[in-house]
Amino acid sequence: MITIIGGGICGLTLALNLHARGIACRVYEAAPELRELGVGITLLPHAMREFSALGLGDELLAAGIENAESCFFNRFGQLIYKEPRGKHAGYAVPEVGIHRGRLHLALYRAVQQRIGPDCVVTNHMCTAVEQDEQGVRVLFNETSTGRALPPVEADIVIACDGVNSAVRKQLIGDSVVFTGINTWRGVTRHKPILTGRSYFRVGSIFTGKIVVYPIIDNVDGSGSQLINWTTEIKRDTAEMNDWNKPGDLADFISVYENWRFDWLDVPALIRNSDFIFEYPMVDKDPLDRWTFGRVTLAGDAAHPMYPRGSNGSAQAVIDARVLAECLAKGGDPRDALKAYEDARRETTGKVVRTNREHPPDFINIKVEELTGDKPFENLDDFITQDELRALSENYKRIAGFALNDVKPS
Repeated sequence: MITIIGGGICGLTLALNLHARGIACRVYEAAPELRELGVGITLLPHAMREFSALGLGDELLAAGIENAESCFFNRFGQLIYKEPRGKHAGYAVPEVGIHRGRLHLALYRAVQQRIGPDCVVTNHMCTAVEQDEQGVRVLFNETSTGRALPPVEADIVIACDGVNSAVRKQLIGDSVVFTGINTWRGVTRHKPILTGRSYFRVGSIFTGKIVVYPIIDNVDGSGSQLINWTTEIKRDTAEMNDWNKPGDLADFISVYENWRFDWLDVPALIRNSDFIFEYPMVDKDPLDRWTFGRVTLAGDAAHPMYPRGSNGSAQAVIDARVLAECLAKGGDPRDALKAYEDARRETTGKVVRTNREHPPDFINIKVEELTGDKPFENLDDFITQDELRALSENYKRIAGFALNDVKPS
């Protein structure tokens, strides 16, 4: 039996991939119950390829909004660059903006229907793993009470327990990397912006940045969409936002107060949000190894990355499929875990480093630098559209979703 620690996107997708290959598993989730929580997430074509291979593509598309274009604006509301996305750019699968909770519950339902209602065990907080030549012993506390629960015996353990992975801390003892970038997120009911199928970035982390895209159509019966927004600001500070408390408008709204364009009133979008969450933008340095005998890491537990370019979820679900493929080959499962690591570790490490240094919004940073952070009359005087397109394509290539890389599974 394979034990999966963490019932998030990575853990549930791994369970579905293992089941599709006839491999038994059980998922242990810390939350007392799985609910529709969170804000938006973008499923890039290489993520949708994986979900479509699991038979979930149509359901996820129906639950979200297909992105038609990606747009980049400076903080004065001027268009810098735009490009078609997903099927509009020639991919075989769409790019989809969706509420993270809807994605999570779709995966959970699929696991219950295909594997069984007892496959996911909630209210189990992993505290440690112990292993020998015969197997692994996983120790748990009940999340809601803190009391110790009976240990679980497993042949192998996959840690899919996220950026604050307890298993990773035990094996490696690392900490997050914070460079002064804090983020605030929310969702707002709003009339469609631009095409109503537009994913767009405005500004840069140095002068204030916001990422905006729709995740639910006609949310109020009057044609409004549920719009996801994320602000990012880099400041000379060592003080990180807190994952566990709501965001305070006063901490960041002043940066966006004058961002009123003829196509969007940014401060009004933020102020009208249903709620505000705050997060630090953190990642961790790429590891030299993920696999320790019968235990390995996957998803954010293995390679937490800056949430830029919508790549964290895509890399996690690719991990899940590759790991399941390696285990399906049979033999010593420890060899399969090592083969999975060999296939994925360097690739994801490149994405982690690229998200730090040359993320998709490097386009905004570059133009801001070239124009002196001022409105422009003719952008071609500073940089051409071909040069901007090359920056975009380079990120897609490194992240694994260049058009020629995304083939049906």
